[in-house]
Amino acid sequence: MTAETRHLTITLTGRAPVRVLKADWPILASATGDSYAGNDCGRYQQALGQGECDRYRLTVRQHEDGRAVVYGVLDAAIVEWHAPAGGEDHRGGELLDAGADLAAAIRRVGESCHLPDPLIRDCAADLPAVEI
Repeated sequence: MTAETRHLTITLTGRAPVRVLKADWPILASATGDSYAGNDCGRYQQALGQGECDRYRLTVRQHEDGRAVVYGVLDAAIVEWHAPAGGEDHRGGELLDAGADLAAAIRRVGESCHLPDPLIRDCAADLPAVEI
């Protein structure tokens, strides 16, 4: 594995990007999806291949010291007349101190990146359960 594949540069909202070592910042929760609304698998693959779908990703990575980074990506469709996002990409995220409210950060980042609400909820639901 090269240094480039071991590291990840993450775009943050309102500040400089951060570069993390993937092994030190494992994924804690994530959700992915796209804007395809049909149920035809062949047409779905064709739409993806032709860039007709927006693609969504929301990820939480956490360092062993408790700090976390929550980041989202909307890769807009290439073919604008098919694009719910209007052909505009969005990337953003937050670097959080240990003990921060991850679910709230997921909501903020998801909304700022114009990600669909079901994807935001799926990412929050993927967080580890809290013992009560």
